[in-house]
Amino acid sequence: MHRTVFNHGIKLLKPTQRCIPVAVLPTRQSLLLYISNHSLQNRNVSIKTELSGTNVAQPKDANNVAHKQEAPWDIDFTNIVEAYKSKSNYEIFRAAMVFQLCTIGFLVEHGMTISKYMKKVTGKWLFKKSMNMSFYGHFVAGENQDEIRGVVDKLSAHGVGAILDYAVEEDLSEEKAEKLEMDSCKSNVTPEYETMDRYQPHREFSDRRKKVVSARTYFYEGEAKCDDNMNIFLKCIDAVGATTDGGFAAVKLTALGRPQFLLQFSEVLSKGQKLFERFCGKEGNLVDRKFDQLRFETKAAKLGILMSRDESQKWFTWMDRDDSGYVDLLDWNEMIAKHRKFSDLFVVLNPETGDEESLLPKFTDEEEAQMKRMLIRVDALAQRALEKNVRLMIDAEQTYFQPAISRIVMEMMRKFNRKKTVIMNTYQCYLKSAEDNLCTDLALSQREGFHFGLKLVRGAYMEHERERAKQLSYDDPIQPSYEDTNRNYNKLLKIMLEHIKQGGKADVMFASHNEDSVKYALSTIHDLELTPQMQHQVYFGQLLGMCDHITFPLGQAGHRVFKYVPFGPVDEVLPYLHRRAQENRSVLSGSSLERSMLWRELRRRLFKGQIFYKPT
Repeated sequence: MHRTVFNHGIKLLKPTQRCIPVAVLPTRQSLLLYISNHSLQNRNVSIKTELSGTNVAQPKDANNVAHKQEAPWDIDFTNIVEAYKSKSNYEIFRAAMVFQLCTIGFLVEHGMTISKYMKKVTGKWLFKKSMNMSFYGHFVAGENQDEIRGVVDKLSAHGVGAILDYAVEEDLSEEKAEKLEMDSCKSNVTPEYETMDRYQPHREFSDRRKKVVSARTYFYEGEAKCDDNMNIFLKCIDAVGATTDGGFAAVKLTALGRPQFLLQFSEVLSKGQKLFERFCGKEGNLVDRKFDQLRFETKAAKLGILMSRDESQKWFTWMDRDDSGYVDLLDWNEMIAKHRKFSDLFVVLNPETGDEESLLPKFTDEEEAQMKRMLIRVDALAQRALEKNVRLMIDAEQTYFQPAISRIVMEMMRKFNRKKTVIMNTYQCYLKSAEDNLCTDLALSQREGFHFGLKLVRGAYMEHERERAKQLSYDDPIQPSYEDTNRNYNKLLKIMLEHIKQGGKADVMFASHNEDSVKYALSTIHDLELTPQMQHQVYFGQLLGMCDHITFPLGQAGHRVFKYVPFGPVDEVLPYLHRRAQENRSVLSGSSLERSMLWRELRRRLFKGQIFYKPT
């Protein structure tokens, strides 16, 4: 395995290279000529996309840009002066050109082929220079800590924090990705129970990159590669600790272990929840449901579960963790963690064969070993984050992995979030189950007294999830419409802000490019009259190079706002840049709003004689 050594001793993996199109290269000399010939038009545009959820207002006219902010919850996101005062004229020009290129379908669609050809023609040095002057320079912080620190310091000067994200991705062929996925998701042991199709690998969906442009995908290539990924994340945590105070690092659990374990564990949790619902019924919120010993005995008999009355009393007492006389979902989930003993309990007779069958699956010895190795890696990352005063943000993934991921993250919260928030989970609001999942985890943190950390997003796998559910004939996990996703996002946002208002120990990041959601969060903070200390528990987040007109006004108003800041060598972050190009194409192809704001500010400066404008 090749390695690249960066400054300050950072060692990062060097995967196969992958490219995106070489942009039209903006130079300082061409900037004035381009602006003088560029005609801009005002258009009232509303951008709406299922994935990014962008929905923003038309920018103010250049003559009215000096609008004064009345309060930190009444922010003018159309004020182009405030939005871009951190950028030089050259940076604004580059951003506008990058966004323009993202609307050209041919370049985005065939970017890999074009870029590989251009690299051969121009040579490595010139290709790297061109990328620095276009996509790489706009979306990526740099290759090493010195370059990263320059971007982080600039953000900090304008009230914006950083979430460092090592953006190197491997360029795998579709065939190789499918083979890796199928090999790593199949168990070597034939299960003794009826499996759920949803939690089994299927070749037609094995390349998890398909129709996913806003999230990175890892494929399992062995335990040694998982160790390498862990070391990369450790270096990333070190970089965050060296460049920020109390910053964030982002991690995906599929990079740290075999996905077959995540599928298996998710199936255990899913079957366990369905069994819980058979005992307690489906009325009311999931987190509020419970059953007593009499109901347990009655339902168990109807299910044909084999146990005597004495055994029933023993098992119920064992499940009733808080001696309340009831077993609720939190008690039940504790038992699922001890799946061997619990699955031994729920045994029924097969009416056709007369044989005993378990309602819950067990893990093989190898699956348990894989689970332990993954947990050891996650534990090492959490421990390093604690030492470096860094918060570890665990990204959400597909629904057939997510139950296991969330369970592992909650176990890490239990251990590391006792005194402050170190571990944060991610909740995707386009999921129908998002509210139940969040409220259950929140209730567990309240019961056990640890800090609850979460990031709220809309979601990144919608098309993949819907098509998979349709083909495999299980219920579509996605909200029916974009408006339903928005309502769910705002509902969970309010739940968390009300929890903080009541003195709850929680830290929440609202990661969104949707201006309406940000405004709703600000108005809710105001309506609930959150104190400055309470507001210290609330964060906002956007990607570097996107929605600066939201990020910087938030920071300048005193809110805790962060940019996802990717870093890594030019050649090795090109797959990330290609996804950013695809994402921006989907967001911006039908609208010129963000480009218009950039051009308007550039023209305003030139008309005022600010040709050599320096950021304040």
